[in-house]
Amino acid sequence: MQQVYFTPIASYHETAKIRATAKNLLQTVVEKEQITLQPHVSLKVHFGEKGNTTFIGAQNFEGVIEYLHGKQVQSSFIETNALYRGERTTRTTHIRLAKEHGFTQIPIIIADGEHGEDYEEVEINQKHFRTCKIGTEIAQQKQMIVISHFKGHLLAGFGGAIKQLAMGCAARGGKLEQHANAIPLINPLTCKKCRTCVPHCPAEAIQIGWLPRINSKKCIGCASCLAICPFGAISLNPLRASFSTTFYEKLAEYALAAHKEKNNIYLSFALNITKNCDCNGRSMKSVVADLGILASTDPVALDQACLDLLDQRNGKKVFSRGRHTLDYGQKIGLGSTTYELKRQE
Repeated sequence: MQQVYFTPIASYHETAKIRATAKNLLQTVVEKEQITLQPHVSLKVHFGEKGNTTFIGAQNFEGVIEYLHGKQVQSSFIETNALYRGERTTRTTHIRLAKEHGFTQIPIIIADGEHGEDYEEVEINQKHFRTCKIGTEIAQQKQMIVISHFKGHLLAGFGGAIKQLAMGCAARGGKLEQHANAIPLINPLTCKKCRTCVPHCPAEAIQIGWLPRINSKKCIGCASCLAICPFGAISLNPLRASFSTTFYEKLAEYALAAHKEKNNIYLSFALNITKNCDCNGRSMKSVVADLGILASTDPVALDQACLDLLDQRNGKKVFSRGRHTLDYGQKIGLGSTTYELKRQE
């Protein structure tokens, strides 16, 4: 049975405790699971979009970096470019933003090149994809510490280890493949015609005229407009009823490709648990109280444990959508939904 290690933390503001906990959980996983660390281990992180204030700050990872360096292991932050327009669209601006957000302790690698053009086709031979476009530098890693911010997500339902692997490790073309058919709609009664969404659309598909609309022939399904609309006037097209299941399965398949042949360790920070993801470039509020940090070698078990702990504490399903991703991930061999929780105080 898969092991998931958990230490509760009452508040994201307990920085010293977060640093120490992350370090201790990493050490526990390495020792209990008898993991041999590679000479260089990259930390897969999310730097937070410009304007976002609830991403997990770099200061919280210093314990992890300290542990690796104590083991004579070199490390770097690693990430891929975003699909939508913004500060994280190109390597140059992405690295600049990362440094502005405090990610200066170790070198930064943008795995898919300046514009998302660098990738390797990783063969998985699954239902939706035969191969997946994974950022070159990630595809070539033998081992990563995949650090996820567990929270909600407009499309995926929730974001954790699987999404960090799937969207977070895919090159731009891979992100497009996963988002295919995710064409949203603008509600003309709610839309204020503020045009906030227009400059963020990489396909120039949004038309704000007498009747605001999204050109389905141009739309690439990146969903940046859903996250950026300040009035909630943009939503998924309800006529595409099969989208959700397909999208969840595509996420799991891309996660499988990013996980393939790697001896990864997974850490999830269930803190600053917001409704939307860190790609949302604005201040957001937490929707539930902070939970803590969890660790495992199994991304499916880790996400399942995060959801179960939140459900048990709150007496209901906090993030009800997207759970098909876990069942499908288990089906294709990404991990197991069955686990044993080891509480580490």
